[in-house]
Amino acid sequence: MTPQNTRKGVAMMIGATLIFALQDGISRHLAGTYNVYMVVMIRYWAFALFVVALAARQPGGMRAAARSAQPLVQAGRALLLIFEVIVTVQAFVILGLVETHAVFVSYPLLVAALSGPVLGERVGWRRWVAIGIGFAGVLIILQPGIKVFSPAALIPLLAAFMFALYSLLTRYVARKDSAAVSFFWTGTVGALAATAAGIWFWEPMRVPDWGWMGLLCITAITAHWLLIKAYEAAEASAIQPFAYLQLVFIAVLGITVFHEVLRPEVAVGAVVVVGAGLFTLWRARVVAQKS
Repeated sequence: MTPQNTRKGVAMMIGATLIFALQDGISRHLAGTYNVYMVVMIRYWAFALFVVALAARQPGGMRAAARSAQPLVQAGRALLLIFEVIVTVQAFVILGLVETHAVFVSYPLLVAALSGPVLGERVGWRRWVAIGIGFAGVLIILQPGIKVFSPAALIPLLAAFMFALYSLLTRYVARKDSAAVSFFWTGTVGALAATAAGIWFWEPMRVPDWGWMGLLCITAITAHWLLIKAYEAAEASAIQPFAYLQLVFIAVLGITVFHEVLRPEVAVGAVVVVGAGLFTLWRARVVAQKS
């Protein structure tokens, strides 16, 4: 990869994280008024159309995109992602954007911790220390035993666990299936599952909110497209650290638009979690270069 391609990949990753933050803000707004299942269902309809249109333009068309060597695992990871999206959007409504994302950014640490049992990868002592420090940051945010603990605070941790498992299964299926195949299964199976869950909760929407829903679909498609292009332009290890900027964008959005309060312990805990996550990414890159 050339420095120019890396800069292009970084710029696209930053753009994707900004748009993902806007998408989360719109999801929070709509899910505060309408049923979460319906909001996620319509969002997935747009995502599925994008995935199908993308597959149709690739060599072999949709038949090639749907041909998987491990269909059950592909279907399982797609279902896992749709559950994670529903749980995360629900967390936005209950806890707010800032506190949800402050805990959710622990998912790279969960990926590192689970990569051994799921993928058979070796995790060295340095990364285990970083994982431990990162989860100390999560405890700083949640503060169990210091104040009256709300079980709702565990919702984004559950979402982070599901997303980490989804990420690991994505790496697992990549051993036999292409990224295009995985992307196709994610969108189509996810849309079917979202429809099966959400169609029962359909409710009329006000005309202005259909505008917000349209914007939600556009941001979802645009962010995923930028993410694909970012990974095409540069190595994942070079651009992945910039994904943490989403927490910054979310904090600005949550405080200015939704009038959320950034508690000191949330800020300190988030810094600890992000620092530990960046260290695990760096160590993974060092180990990969040595091997």
